[in-house]
Amino acid sequence: MAFEHVSVLLNETVDGLNVRPDGIYVDATLGGGGHAFEVCSRLGSKGRFIGIDQDADAIKAAGERLKGFGEKVTIIRSNYRDMKPQLQNIGVDKVDGIMIDLGVSSYQLDTAERGFSYRVDAPLDMRMDQRQKMTAKDIVNEYSESELYRVIRDYGEDKFAKNIAKHIVAERKKNPIETTGQLNEIISHAIPMKFRKTSGHPSKRTFQAIRIELNHELDVLRESLDEMIEMLNPGGRICIITFHSLEDRIVKSAFRKNEDPCTCPSHFPVCVCGKISKGKVITRKPILPSEQEMESNSRSKSAKLRIFERA
Repeated sequence: MAFEHVSVLLNETVDGLNVRPDGIYVDATLGGGGHAFEVCSRLGSKGRFIGIDQDADAIKAAGERLKGFGEKVTIIRSNYRDMKPQLQNIGVDKVDGIMIDLGVSSYQLDTAERGFSYRVDAPLDMRMDQRQKMTAKDIVNEYSESELYRVIRDYGEDKFAKNIAKHIVAERKKNPIETTGQLNEIISHAIPMKFRKTSGHPSKRTFQAIRIELNHELDVLRESLDEMIEMLNPGGRICIITFHSLEDRIVKSAFRKNEDPCTCPSHFPVCVCGKISKGKVITRKPILPSEQEMESNSRSKSAKLRIFERA
């Protein structure tokens, strides 16, 4: 299957970067290279683009898509949490823009053997980086009931998390849970019928939760944002597309904190903590997909774009 992915909020994101022809830009979640292609198209002969992704299939697909831009493009297989050392390795300390699309690609969802989707029966995998040894199967079969409950409650925000965890543990005592189909069946039995009919696919939240836990998605985002903002040149921008409330809260909070880091009590007449603003939030409210985009690409419906500019 070809690595295909419709880039969400494409123009809004690339426009938000304010691409300078001679600037250095990073796509921290390169995917199939849709956003990257548009950025590279706006670069001049002195511009530079760096794409980062931990998925080997994405690296291959993006490399093909961007090969026409020649030496201005550098592609690195890595997790964006290691962006700073990876860029330093190629002689880059500061950049003019960073973009991150936190969505799971259509390719990953639609390729059955990757085990991301609850819509097809496949081995429980869900690894963004297939060099990683641990899989979703390990979480489902080895986490304690309390750990499973925590993951599904915190990352899936599912009100039936306790019952789902209980059913998983009961079923795996009979036989190991090895496929998405098996897990689907267990989750379905753990949710009352009336909610199964009215609340979307019953497995959506649990699959999301397991994927986030396995790939440390929220931890990586939370731990990387401040450092990425530090890497921006004055006037440089970071554009982040989120797809659920947990991610959006982290981005919104980090941007606000970097705009106004003061920790002085509100009754102090002047700031004495010495913490200086690193820039400004460009998007007071997130940018959402247009009605037309949501109609043509249903996976864009939950997307939100936030932008921060370095002082």
